[in-house]
Amino acid sequence: MSKIIISGGGTGGHVFPAIAIADEIKKQLPDANILFVGAKGKIEMEKVPKAGYPIEGLWISGFHRKLTLRNLTFAFKLVSSLIKSWGIVSRFRPDVAVGVGGYASGAVLQVASMRNIPSLIQEQNSYPGVTNRILGGKAHKICVAYDGMERFFPVEKIIHTGNPVRSSVAKPLTDRKAALKHFGLEEAKRTVFVFGGSLGAKSINQAIAANAAEWANMEDVQLIWQIGKLYEEDFAKCETAQLPNVKVLTFIDRMDWAYALADVIVCRAGALTIAELCLVAKPAILIPSPNVAEDHQTKNAQALVEKNAAHLLSDKAAKDEIVSAIANLLNDEKEQQKLKNNIQQLAQPKAAEAIAKEVLALIKK
Repeated sequence: MSKIIISGGGTGGHVFPAIAIADEIKKQLPDANILFVGAKGKIEMEKVPKAGYPIEGLWISGFHRKLTLRNLTFAFKLVSSLIKSWGIVSRFRPDVAVGVGGYASGAVLQVASMRNIPSLIQEQNSYPGVTNRILGGKAHKICVAYDGMERFFPVEKIIHTGNPVRSSVAKPLTDRKAALKHFGLEEAKRTVFVFGGSLGAKSINQAIAANAAEWANMEDVQLIWQIGKLYEEDFAKCETAQLPNVKVLTFIDRMDWAYALADVIVCRAGALTIAELCLVAKPAILIPSPNVAEDHQTKNAQALVEKNAAHLLSDKAAKDEIVSAIANLLNDEKEQQKLKNNIQQLAQPKAAEAIAKEVLALIKK
Protein backbone atom coordinates (compact mmCIF):
# COMPACT_ATOMS: atom_id res chain seq x y z
CA MET A 1 0.00 0.00 0.00
CA SER A 2 1.39 3.39 -1.03
CA LYS A 3 1.61 5.99 1.74
CA ILE A 4 1.41 9.71 1.04
CA ILE A 5 1.76 12.57 3.49
CA ILE A 6 0.25 15.95 2.57
CA SER A 7 1.30 18.94 4.67
CA GLY A 8 0.47 22.62 4.86
CA GLY A 9 -2.53 24.88 5.28
CA GLY A 10 -3.36 27.93 7.35
CA THR A 11 -5.93 29.28 4.88
CA GLY A 12 -8.59 27.86 2.61
CA GLY A 13 -6.34 28.76 -0.31
CA HIS A 14 -3.93 26.07 0.87
CA VAL A 15 -6.32 23.56 2.42
CA PHE A 16 -8.90 23.12 -0.33
CA PRO A 17 -6.32 22.47 -3.09
CA ALA A 18 -4.69 19.93 -0.77
CA ILE A 19 -7.99 18.11 -0.32
CA ALA A 20 -8.60 18.22 -4.08
CA ILE A 21 -5.19 16.60 -4.66
CA ALA A 22 -5.93 13.92 -2.06
CA ASP A 23 -9.30 13.15 -3.63
CA GLU A 24 -7.70 12.73 -7.04
CA ILE A 25 -4.94 10.52 -5.66
CA LYS A 26 -7.61 8.26 -4.16
CA LYS A 27 -9.39 8.20 -7.50
CA GLN A 28 -6.23 7.11 -9.31
CA LEU A 29 -4.99 4.84 -6.52
CA PRO A 30 -7.95 3.79 -4.34
CA ASP A 31 -5.87 1.92 -1.75
CA ALA A 32 -3.53 4.89 -1.13
CA ASN A 33 -3.03 5.68 2.56
CA ILE A 34 -3.06 9.48 2.95
CA LEU A 35 -2.14 11.40 6.10
CA PHE A 36 -2.42 15.18 6.44
CA VAL A 37 -0.23 17.30 8.70
CA GLY A 38 -1.33 20.85 9.52
CA ALA A 39 -0.94 23.62 12.07
CA LYS A 40 -2.88 23.38 15.33
CA GLY A 41 -5.76 25.85 15.52
CA LYS A 42 -5.89 26.47 11.78
CA ILE A 43 -8.65 25.76 9.28
CA GLU A 44 -7.17 22.45 8.13
CA MET A 45 -7.78 20.87 11.54
CA GLU A 46 -11.52 21.22 10.87
CA LYS A 47 -11.84 20.88 7.10
CA VAL A 48 -9.56 17.88 6.50
CA PRO A 49 -11.42 15.48 8.86
CA LYS A 50 -14.70 16.64 7.32
CA ALA A 51 -13.29 15.58 3.95
CA GLY A 52 -12.62 12.11 5.37
CA TYR A 53 -8.86 12.21 5.96
CA PRO A 54 -6.83 11.87 9.17
CA ILE A 55 -4.69 14.81 10.22
CA GLU A 56 -2.05 15.52 12.83
CA GLY A 57 -1.33 19.04 14.09
CA LEU A 58 1.97 20.81 14.67
CA TRP A 59 2.59 23.66 17.10
CA ILE A 60 3.80 26.13 14.49
CA SER A 61 3.10 29.64 13.25
CA GLY A 62 4.83 32.23 11.10
CA PHE A 63 7.55 34.73 11.93
CA HIS A 64 6.21 38.28 11.90
CA ARG A 65 8.26 40.94 10.16
CA LYS A 66 7.44 43.41 12.93
CA LEU A 67 8.95 42.84 16.36
CA THR A 68 6.24 41.23 18.48
CA LEU A 69 6.05 39.05 21.55
CA ARG A 70 4.77 36.23 19.35
CA ASN A 71 8.16 36.07 17.65
CA LEU A 72 9.78 35.06 20.93
CA THR A 73 8.09 31.66 20.69
CA PHE A 74 8.93 31.12 17.02
CA ALA A 75 12.19 29.25 17.63
CA PHE A 76 10.55 26.95 20.18
CA LYS A 77 7.65 26.26 17.81
CA LEU A 78 10.03 25.54 14.95
CA VAL A 79 12.06 23.04 16.97
CA SER A 80 8.90 21.46 18.35
CA SER A 81 7.38 21.07 14.87
CA LEU A 82 10.58 19.53 13.47
CA ILE A 83 10.73 17.01 16.31
CA LYS A 84 7.08 16.07 15.93
CA SER A 85 7.40 15.91 12.14
CA TRP A 86 10.34 13.53 12.54
CA GLY A 87 8.16 11.32 14.73
CA ILE A 88 5.23 11.43 12.30
CA VAL A 89 7.41 10.59 9.30
CA SER A 90 9.19 7.80 11.21
CA ARG A 91 5.91 6.25 12.27
CA PHE A 92 3.95 6.71 9.03
CA ARG A 93 6.89 6.02 6.67
CA PRO A 94 5.48 7.80 3.58
CA ASP A 95 6.58 6.94 0.06
CA VAL A 96 6.24 10.59 -0.95
CA ALA A 97 5.63 13.93 0.79
CA VAL A 98 3.49 16.71 -0.68
CA GLY A 99 3.62 20.33 0.51
CA VAL A 100 0.92 22.86 -0.39
CA GLY A 101 2.39 25.89 1.37
CA GLY A 102 1.89 27.16 4.88
CA TYR A 103 4.09 26.75 7.91
CA ALA A 104 3.33 23.09 8.61
CA SER A 105 4.62 22.03 5.21
CA GLY A 106 8.06 23.47 5.95
CA ALA A 107 8.78 21.16 8.87
CA VAL A 108 7.39 18.03 7.23
CA LEU A 109 9.17 18.47 3.90
CA GLN A 110 12.41 19.39 5.66
CA VAL A 111 12.25 16.09 7.53
CA ALA A 112 11.29 14.24 4.33
CA SER A 113 14.37 15.68 2.63
CA MET A 114 16.59 14.58 5.51
CA ARG A 115 15.10 11.07 5.25
CA ASN A 116 15.58 10.93 1.43
CA ILE A 117 11.83 10.74 0.83
CA PRO A 118 10.83 12.21 -2.55
CA SER A 119 8.76 15.38 -2.31
CA LEU A 120 6.53 17.61 -4.40
CA ILE A 121 5.34 21.13 -3.65
CA GLN A 122 2.32 22.83 -5.11
CA GLU A 123 2.54 26.61 -5.39
CA GLN A 124 -0.81 28.32 -5.94
CA ASN A 125 0.28 31.95 -6.35
CA SER A 126 2.19 34.06 -8.84
CA TYR A 127 4.54 35.01 -5.99
CA PRO A 128 5.50 32.01 -3.79
CA GLY A 129 5.28 32.08 -0.03
CA VAL A 130 8.42 31.94 2.09
CA THR A 131 7.98 28.26 2.94
CA ASN A 132 7.77 27.11 -0.67
CA ARG A 133 10.67 29.32 -1.74
CA ILE A 134 12.84 27.67 0.89
CA LEU A 135 11.65 24.17 -0.02
CA GLY A 136 11.99 24.66 -3.77
CA GLY A 137 15.63 23.68 -3.92
CA LYS A 138 15.02 20.38 -2.13
CA ALA A 139 11.74 19.31 -3.75
CA HIS A 140 11.81 16.84 -6.63
CA LYS A 141 8.89 18.46 -8.47
CA ILE A 142 7.17 21.84 -8.24
CA CYS A 143 3.65 22.23 -9.62
CA VAL A 144 2.71 25.81 -10.48
CA ALA A 145 -0.22 27.76 -11.90
CA TYR A 146 1.45 30.87 -13.33
CA ASP A 147 4.11 31.62 -15.93
CA GLY A 148 7.50 33.03 -14.96
CA MET A 149 7.98 30.85 -11.89
CA GLU A 150 11.57 30.08 -12.89
CA ARG A 151 12.38 33.33 -11.08
CA PHE A 152 11.82 31.44 -7.83
CA PHE A 153 12.37 27.75 -8.56
CA PRO A 154 14.78 25.57 -10.57
CA VAL A 155 13.33 25.48 -14.06
CA GLU A 156 13.94 21.75 -14.51
CA LYS A 157 11.62 20.96 -11.58
CA ILE A 158 8.70 23.14 -12.65
CA ILE A 159 5.51 21.58 -14.02
CA HIS A 160 2.66 23.87 -15.11
CA THR A 161 -0.49 22.15 -13.85
CA GLY A 162 -2.77 24.97 -12.73
CA ASN A 163 -4.49 25.13 -9.35
CA PRO A 164 -6.74 22.26 -8.21
CA VAL A 165 -10.17 23.17 -6.88
CA ARG A 166 -12.88 21.34 -4.99
CA SER A 167 -14.70 18.96 -7.31
CA SER A 168 -18.08 20.19 -6.04
CA VAL A 169 -17.50 23.74 -7.28
CA ALA A 170 -17.76 22.98 -10.98
CA LYS A 171 -20.79 20.71 -10.74
CA PRO A 172 -23.87 21.96 -12.66
CA LEU A 173 -26.78 23.17 -10.54
CA THR A 174 -29.39 20.40 -10.66
CA ASP A 175 -31.85 21.76 -8.09
CA ARG A 176 -32.20 25.54 -8.38
CA LYS A 177 -35.17 25.65 -6.01
CA ALA A 178 -33.17 23.94 -3.28
CA ALA A 179 -30.27 26.35 -3.77
CA LEU A 180 -32.55 29.40 -3.60
CA LYS A 181 -34.22 28.06 -0.47
CA HIS A 182 -30.84 27.34 1.14
CA PHE A 183 -29.88 31.02 0.92
CA GLY A 184 -33.37 32.45 1.32
CA LEU A 185 -33.33 34.03 -2.15
CA GLU A 186 -36.04 34.90 -4.66
CA GLU A 187 -36.17 33.48 -8.18
CA ALA A 188 -37.12 36.76 -9.85
CA LYS A 189 -34.25 38.86 -8.48
CA ARG A 190 -30.71 39.15 -9.82
CA THR A 191 -28.09 37.86 -7.38
CA VAL A 192 -24.75 39.33 -6.34
CA PHE A 193 -22.34 37.15 -4.38
CA VAL A 194 -19.75 38.98 -2.27
CA PHE A 195 -17.15 37.09 -0.25
CA GLY A 196 -13.71 37.56 1.21
CA GLY A 197 -12.51 34.03 1.93
CA SER A 198 -13.12 31.82 4.94
CA LEU A 199 -11.87 34.44 7.40
CA GLY A 200 -13.40 37.41 5.59
CA ALA A 201 -12.08 40.64 4.09
CA LYS A 202 -12.41 43.72 6.29
CA SER A 203 -12.29 46.39 3.59
CA ILE A 204 -14.84 44.58 1.39
CA ASN A 205 -17.13 44.21 4.40
CA GLN A 206 -16.71 47.90 5.19
CA ALA A 207 -17.56 48.82 1.59
CA ILE A 208 -20.78 46.78 1.66
CA ALA A 209 -21.76 48.04 5.12
CA ALA A 210 -21.18 51.69 4.20
CA ASN A 211 -23.74 51.64 1.37
CA ALA A 212 -26.95 50.50 3.08
CA ALA A 213 -29.12 53.13 1.38
CA GLU A 214 -27.87 52.12 -2.07
CA TRP A 215 -28.56 48.42 -1.44
CA ALA A 216 -32.04 49.28 -0.16
CA ASN A 217 -32.80 51.10 -3.42
CA MET A 218 -31.76 48.11 -5.55
CA GLU A 219 -35.05 46.32 -5.01
CA ASP A 220 -34.60 43.89 -7.92
CA VAL A 221 -31.17 42.77 -6.65
CA GLN A 222 -30.38 40.40 -3.79
CA LEU A 223 -27.03 40.01 -2.10
CA ILE A 224 -25.31 36.95 -0.62
CA TRP A 225 -22.73 38.53 1.69
CA GLN A 226 -20.17 36.27 3.33
CA ILE A 227 -18.53 38.31 6.08
CA GLY A 228 -16.08 35.71 7.45
CA LYS A 229 -15.46 34.34 10.91
CA LEU A 230 -13.21 37.22 11.95
CA TYR A 231 -15.86 39.88 11.33
CA GLU A 232 -19.10 38.38 12.58
CA GLU A 233 -19.39 40.77 15.53
CA ASP A 234 -18.53 43.81 13.41
CA PHE A 235 -20.95 43.32 10.52
CA ALA A 236 -23.62 40.69 11.24
CA LYS A 237 -25.95 43.29 12.77
CA CYS A 238 -25.05 46.39 10.78
CA GLU A 239 -27.70 48.38 8.87
CA THR A 240 -26.95 46.71 5.53
CA ALA A 241 -27.22 43.25 7.12
CA GLN A 242 -30.78 44.03 8.24
CA LEU A 243 -32.06 44.71 4.72
CA PRO A 244 -34.53 42.13 3.36
CA ASN A 245 -32.57 41.72 0.10
CA VAL A 246 -29.25 41.04 1.91
CA LYS A 247 -28.41 37.56 3.19
CA VAL A 248 -25.46 37.61 5.61
CA LEU A 249 -23.46 34.45 6.27
CA THR A 250 -20.30 33.91 8.29
CA PHE A 251 -19.19 30.96 6.19
CA ILE A 252 -20.52 29.50 2.94
CA ASP A 253 -20.87 25.74 3.16
CA ARG A 254 -22.31 25.42 -0.35
CA MET A 255 -19.96 27.44 -2.52
CA ASP A 256 -21.16 25.50 -5.56
CA TRP A 257 -24.70 26.82 -5.06
CA ALA A 258 -23.55 30.36 -4.31
CA TYR A 259 -21.45 30.43 -7.48
CA ALA A 260 -24.24 28.92 -9.56
CA LEU A 261 -26.89 31.40 -8.41
CA ALA A 262 -24.69 34.49 -8.81
CA ASP A 263 -25.13 36.87 -11.72
CA VAL A 264 -22.10 38.88 -10.57
CA ILE A 265 -19.36 37.92 -8.09
CA VAL A 266 -17.24 40.31 -6.00
CA CYS A 267 -14.21 38.86 -4.22
CA ARG A 268 -10.48 38.92 -3.52
CA ALA A 269 -7.98 37.69 -6.11
CA GLY A 270 -6.32 34.79 -4.32
CA ALA A 271 -5.08 31.91 -6.43
CA LEU A 272 -7.78 29.43 -5.38
CA THR A 273 -10.53 31.98 -5.93
CA ILE A 274 -9.19 32.77 -9.41
CA ALA A 275 -9.09 29.06 -10.28
CA GLU A 276 -12.69 28.60 -9.11
CA LEU A 277 -13.92 31.67 -11.00
CA CYS A 278 -12.40 30.31 -14.21
CA LEU A 279 -14.21 27.01 -13.74
CA VAL A 280 -17.63 28.47 -12.91
CA ALA A 281 -17.23 31.15 -15.60
CA LYS A 282 -19.06 34.01 -13.90
CA PRO A 283 -18.63 37.81 -14.34
CA ALA A 284 -16.37 38.97 -11.52
CA ILE A 285 -15.17 42.18 -9.92
CA LEU A 286 -11.84 41.49 -8.22
CA ILE A 287 -10.71 43.54 -5.22
CA PRO A 288 -7.14 42.37 -4.51
CA SER A 289 -5.94 42.34 -0.92
CA PRO A 290 -3.15 44.88 -0.35
CA ASN A 291 -1.86 42.85 2.61
CA VAL A 292 -0.08 40.05 0.74
CA ALA A 293 3.53 39.43 -0.26
CA GLU A 294 4.69 41.42 -3.31
CA ASP A 295 1.08 42.48 -3.97
CA HIS A 296 0.60 39.15 -5.76
CA GLN A 297 -3.21 39.35 -5.70
CA THR A 298 -3.09 42.46 -7.88
CA LYS A 299 -0.84 40.55 -10.29
CA ASN A 300 -3.33 37.67 -10.27
CA ALA A 301 -6.19 40.06 -11.04
CA GLN A 302 -4.30 41.94 -13.75
CA ALA A 303 -3.60 38.67 -15.54
CA LEU A 304 -7.38 38.30 -15.98
CA VAL A 305 -8.06 41.96 -16.74
CA GLU A 306 -5.48 41.89 -19.56
CA LYS A 307 -7.49 39.08 -21.15
CA ASN A 308 -10.83 40.90 -20.64
CA ALA A 309 -11.83 38.13 -18.24
CA ALA A 310 -12.64 40.18 -15.11
CA HIS A 311 -12.96 43.71 -13.75
CA LEU A 312 -10.53 45.16 -11.21
CA LEU A 313 -11.43 47.51 -8.35
CA SER A 314 -8.72 48.70 -6.00
CA ASP A 315 -9.06 48.12 -2.28
CA LYS A 316 -8.85 51.87 -1.62
CA ALA A 317 -11.65 52.66 -4.06
CA ALA A 318 -13.98 49.88 -2.91
CA LYS A 319 -15.94 51.88 -0.34
CA ASP A 320 -16.85 54.64 -2.80
CA GLU A 321 -17.18 52.64 -6.01
CA ILE A 322 -18.34 49.12 -5.17
CA VAL A 323 -22.06 49.75 -5.66
CA SER A 324 -21.65 51.58 -8.99
CA ALA A 325 -19.21 48.92 -10.23
CA ILE A 326 -21.72 46.17 -9.42
CA ALA A 327 -24.69 48.07 -10.87
CA ASN A 328 -22.86 48.88 -14.11
CA LEU A 329 -21.92 45.24 -14.64
CA LEU A 330 -25.39 43.94 -13.69
CA ASN A 331 -26.96 46.25 -16.25
CA ASP A 332 -24.57 45.36 -19.08
CA GLU A 333 -25.45 41.87 -20.32
CA LYS A 334 -23.06 42.14 -23.26
CA GLU A 335 -20.13 42.83 -20.92
CA GLN A 336 -21.20 39.97 -18.66
CA GLN A 337 -21.18 37.53 -21.56
CA LYS A 338 -17.75 38.72 -22.71
CA LEU A 339 -16.30 38.17 -19.22
CA LYS A 340 -17.92 34.72 -19.00
CA ASN A 341 -16.51 33.62 -22.35
CA ASN A 342 -13.02 34.92 -21.68
CA ILE A 343 -12.59 33.65 -18.11
CA GLN A 344 -13.79 30.20 -19.12
CA GLN A 345 -10.90 29.98 -21.59
CA LEU A 346 -8.48 30.19 -18.64
CA ALA A 347 -9.94 27.25 -16.72
CA GLN A 348 -7.73 24.24 -15.97
CA PRO A 349 -10.24 21.60 -14.88
CA LYS A 350 -7.70 18.77 -14.80
CA ALA A 351 -5.17 20.41 -12.46
CA ALA A 352 -5.76 17.98 -9.59
CA GLU A 353 -5.48 15.03 -11.98
CA ALA A 354 -2.15 16.29 -13.33
CA ILE A 355 -0.70 16.88 -9.84
CA ALA A 356 -1.86 13.48 -8.59
CA LYS A 357 -0.12 11.81 -11.53
CA GLU A 358 3.12 13.57 -10.66
CA VAL A 359 2.82 12.47 -7.01
CA LEU A 360 2.25 8.85 -7.97
CA ALA A 361 5.09 8.98 -10.51
CA LEU A 362 7.47 9.85 -7.65
CA ILE A 363 6.37 6.72 -5.80
CA LYS A 364 7.08 4.56 -8.85
CA LYS A 365 10.56 6.04 -9.17
